[in-house]
Amino acid sequence: MAIPASGDELLAAIDDSFAKLVGELDSVPAGRVDEPSLEGHAKSTTMSVRDLVAYLTGWNELVLKWHRGRQAGLAVDFPETGFKWNELGRLAQKFYGDYEGLTYEELRRRLTHSKDQVRAIVESASSDSLYGVAWYEKWTLGRMIQFNSASPYRNARARLRTWKRTWSTP
Repeated sequence: MAIPASGDELLAAIDDSFAKLVGELDSVPAGRVDEPSLEGHAKSTTMSVRDLVAYLTGWNELVLKWHRGRQAGLAVDFPETGFKWNELGRLAQKFYGDYEGLTYEELRRRLTHSKDQVRAIVESASSDSLYGVAWYEKWTLGRMIQFNSASPYRNARARLRTWKRTWSTP
């Protein structure tokens, strides 16, 4: 899929990649969601499907936090307070822990809810505010949303598909 250049294209990318991701998540047996056998986000680590969903939820919720902060005229710590862009593996570990108290079903609902809130930002934004001006350094708001929603959904789906191919057949 081409890089979105408009709100409609961004919404289509979010919807398409999320729907495909949900299809993959739905096909994971309940008994395997907590199995730490997927390649992790930090070097030499593994994660579970639950961790992958926590990671996606964490990034969606960061986008929402960034947007709320900007709307309120506040300085925003990118990517997150206490983290630098070269520490994303450590941030992933934080996300895994942030949601460990939720059931897998609750976490899936939270991911869907945060995705819907990100969509609402796109739906309410003008083309110029999405793609006409830099929002963070050289990146537009639309690009930052895509980097942290549609692209990770697509990446997560690919990880799941690769992981499923390693399952042994009885």
